[in-house]
Amino acid sequence: MSENDDKARELFEEVERRAFMELPADDEQEDVDVIAALRAPPGSEVDAGELDMTLGGYIAKHTRPPAFGGADGQPYTVDLDVEPTGDAGARAYAAFLVFIRWAETGAGIMAHTESDDVAFGGTEEEARNRALELTLYEVKAELDNAIERKRRDLEE
Repeated sequence: MSENDDKARELFEEVERRAFMELPADDEQEDVDVIAALRAPPGSEVDAGELDMTLGGYIAKHTRPPAFGGADGQPYTVDLDVEPTGDAGARAYAAFLVFIRWAETGAGIMAHTESDDVAFGGTEEEARNRALELTLYEVKAELDNAIERKRRDLEE
């Protein structure tokens, strides 16, 4: 190895060492809530181009439920259901998502899985409307959680 190669390696190591030492501590970094950043502030008008970023907006714009590829590689569509909780007040009704798993050919329904409760309301309509405000990213996360939960249940 030549003297120039040794100097270049030493210079590289010094730059790397300094860069590492100047990194901010993890606790100094601000956490970013991507889902909250995608939501419009309450009471604000939503641009028509962004309308289909929520479950309700997507259904209204496309007149069909959104489809997702699940964590298991299978195709799913989503529906929304609401049930009474037996509680009074603001949590009298709970909304949850029902994910329909389709055959890979799309020719038929193979199975379904459900999310945990995703929204609550004092009335059935209130719970449904709150669930329709979920972003499609949140719906996809609920799908993957439901698939994982079902997989664990089948293993037990």
